[in-house]
Amino acid sequence: MSSNKAVVGAASELLANTYTLYLKTQNYHWNVTGPMFNTLHSLFEQQYTELAQAADEIAERIRALGEYAPGSYAEFAKLATIEEAKPDTRAGDMVRKLTEDHALLAQTAKALIDAGTEAGDDVSVDLGVRRMDFHQKNGWMLRSHLES
Repeated sequence: MSSNKAVVGAASELLANTYTLYLKTQNYHWNVTGPMFNTLHSLFEQQYTELAQAADEIAERIRALGEYAPGSYAEFAKLATIEEAKPDTRAGDMVRKLTEDHALLAQTAKALIDAGTEAGDDVSVDLGVRRMDFHQKNGWMLRSHLES
């Protein structure tokens, strides 16, 4: 696989996982209940809004590299490693699942950093670093809700 193809492959997986996490977070925003409703409802909205912007940026990077970005549910299902949301998830489980998903996405972003480094593609490396930072920060914010 050429270095450009490796970068596009890593970016495509990052895009699929980002979009899947976007949908999952929005689902949780709509369906959260319980004593932490206001806090989690607002937090999930902030996160899914940023994830939507990130998906656009990742897709545009793939296009800048001369490839077509995956953009269908079928393509995302093949590429994503994050599981979709279940409709009856309790608030605490939502937070735990999102925490795990952000950790997974930080690893996916690291794969883009590694592929970009190997290819000498500083722009893709920068994108991966910014995505990794976002997911680590949001994982910490979510984990904070689990502490007693």
